[in-house]
Amino acid sequence: MDTRRLLRTSATALAAAGLLISGCSPGGSPSEASASDSASGSVSDPAALKKYYEQKLTWRGCGVPDFQCATMKAPLDYAKPDGPGIDLAVARKKATGPGKRLGSLMVNPGGPGGSAVGYLQAYAGIGYPAPVRARYDMVAVDPRGVARSEPVECLSGKEMDAYTRVDQTPDDPAEVRKLTESFKKFAQGCEKRSGTVLPHVSTVEAARDMDIFRAVLGDRKLSYVGASYGTFLGATYAELFPKRTGRLVLDGAMDPSLPARELNRDQTAGFETAFRSFAEDCVKQADCPLGQKSPTDVSNRMKAFFKKVDARPVPTGGDRSLTESLATTGVIAAMYDESAWPQLREALTGAMSGDGAALLGLADSYYERESDGTYANLMYANSAVNCLDLPPSFTGPDEVTKALPSFEQASPVFGKGLAWAALNCTYWPVKATGAPHRIEAKGAAPIVVVGTTRDPATPYKWARSLADQLSSGTLLTYNGDGHTAYGRGSDCIDTAINTYLLEGTPPTRGKKCS
Repeated sequence: MDTRRLLRTSATALAAAGLLISGCSPGGSPSEASASDSASGSVSDPAALKKYYEQKLTWRGCGVPDFQCATMKAPLDYAKPDGPGIDLAVARKKATGPGKRLGSLMVNPGGPGGSAVGYLQAYAGIGYPAPVRARYDMVAVDPRGVARSEPVECLSGKEMDAYTRVDQTPDDPAEVRKLTESFKKFAQGCEKRSGTVLPHVSTVEAARDMDIFRAVLGDRKLSYVGASYGTFLGATYAELFPKRTGRLVLDGAMDPSLPARELNRDQTAGFETAFRSFAEDCVKQADCPLGQKSPTDVSNRMKAFFKKVDARPVPTGGDRSLTESLATTGVIAAMYDESAWPQLREALTGAMSGDGAALLGLADSYYERESDGTYANLMYANSAVNCLDLPPSFTGPDEVTKALPSFEQASPVFGKGLAWAALNCTYWPVKATGAPHRIEAKGAAPIVVVGTTRDPATPYKWARSLADQLSSGTLLTYNGDGHTAYGRGSDCIDTAINTYLLEGTPPTRGKKCS
């Protein structure tokens, strides 16, 4: 996996591969911003934002039935609101009724780098529970630097193919140099192709954009469902604008108080937890290519397979072979959703028999690589946002080497590769503007934080921590597998969240579902 803190919903990773009642009157003025603004989001002259808050959108058809799209303006640099602007793609699907309209419900699928507009059109706007879609306009904005909103670009398709193949478990100094050179080339490509927008894609700035969108839509308060990284975006909004925070659902929560290295190590442990769950299931299946002896034996066989592929990539029937890095990414992709486990067993069976095409396909879906060799900008935006939000995990390869034991303890299967992958922000051309800190959002309405006990990408302890940090946070627990919980088959979870979104009543404290 080439990019750390890659926090995504299963819908984005596989399927797309798979509050106070909002009113209709205009929102507050930009001068009401919270004093907790960070440097990257500070506003030198709030009155200068008036033109953005009072803009009128021109809605048009999206080419998708029942959806409308528009372009919204925001300042490129909030510290210089009279300077250049940035164009942001927004979309909506109006409430279908019956029942009184509750305003707009903004959604974000995570990433960072996931297209919120794409998620709205492919899933949220048609797949969220009917009672929610009946009473809310379903809306989304692609965050700055993402998808349709002046996307960050870094490499050509062929360059990205080469980047994803680089060995991320280096065995000697030459392989370490090759890996670090790949990170440098990636960063240089981003600076060359997207140097103007690169310093202005932080989560704080994206949260400020959300507030402009809220006001332009005519909502006094923000109603929002954010998944994975989208929980950090939503919590940041609540920190900046607590009095404008309405019904917020933060599903698959991040912990904003942790530094990058700890986040990476925790996520590494999360993937190990998920793989252990997969292994426990695999030994019960007749088609498990890793044996039926024990989960520990499955893990050992998985490590042995990765080592074998490191030495000799597996043919795929095309011009791209399956390397260890791509095989690892394919396995990780299937950890996001337990429904992908049968597909993973089949892909591993093929790869172990000399045909790596199916496992390569899982890796390609994770990277959002198209059949024509082009890539969506997910990975580019992911690095751009992550490397701006937090100082890098490591200052150089020597620090990674020292940290390897702790990462390998967190995950014997994935630890080494994920530790080295965390080196990517070390060479980033723009200095980080954010820093780890607790988010309390004092004065905000009740916020529902959802955690899944065996979540691979956002470990359950992060949800517990965020719920504790938020002054109005309530933790809703799903005892199960997979990344995020809402809309993934638990009637208990869905009922609790639907009740909160429709009636404003959060779940009882300590509520658990399975």
